[in-house]
Amino acid sequence: MIELENISLAYNNHRVLDGVSFTAQFWERLAILGGSGEGKTTILKIILGLIRPDAGRVVVDGQDITGLSESQLRSVRRKFTIVFQEGALFDSMNVKENVAFCLREQGGYSDEEIDRQVETLLKRVGIERAIDLMPEELSGGMQRRAAIARSLAACEPRMMLYDEPTTGLDPLTAENICGLINDLSSGDPGERKGNIIVTHDVVTASKVADRFLYLKEGRVIFDDDLPALLNTDDPELRKFINSLLLIGKEAYPTGG
Repeated sequence: MIELENISLAYNNHRVLDGVSFTAQFWERLAILGGSGEGKTTILKIILGLIRPDAGRVVVDGQDITGLSESQLRSVRRKFTIVFQEGALFDSMNVKENVAFCLREQGGYSDEEIDRQVETLLKRVGIERAIDLMPEELSGGMQRRAAIARSLAACEPRMMLYDEPTTGLDPLTAENICGLINDLSSGDPGERKGNIIVTHDVVTASKVADRFLYLKEGRVIFDDDLPALLNTDDPELRKFINSLLLIGKEAYPTGG
């Protein structure tokens, strides 16, 4: 279980998070919604220990990780893998080299073992034919898939973390990425690999999540399922949802 308890964080006297609290099981499929600058990505970084909050605690599997050192955080981070918004592929490396990077950094693998694992991971995300391409030669969707494959190479995580995984993608490619996210989080609750996705896109969130948090001014003002989200009485959240669903209908005219 992941527990955030009264997390607060400020940058240059601007409070980004203000007493954020929630818990999540590793098998849950959770979307964190909110506008730009509401601290969505910051929450992912806090879960990984990449950022330390000014106040509050982060507990993973019963262990308070808030004050752990970098070396102590390694075992905690292996429970997760994160795919950032831009994919962050190394421009000077082709797809094979990008995915193999973490395996080589870990050590203990022969070249043949690395090649086999890379091929397996690229097949898993559906871009095995792009193995020799450079990042600049990939479409936006292929870059996201390569980034997911590289993140999986680092470990076999219990939960996937995604930062705006469909931003900037055309509707069909976004749909395909949502399908991949669901494939990687398939299975019965309690046994599957869960995910936390941060996004401002209600349409994307509705395709890959069962539970939804909404951040406003650094606080969680909503935490429930999709029917409750779509039927909320909160006027500000209602406005946020309606504006994005209108955009979604234009992007997905058939409702897909």
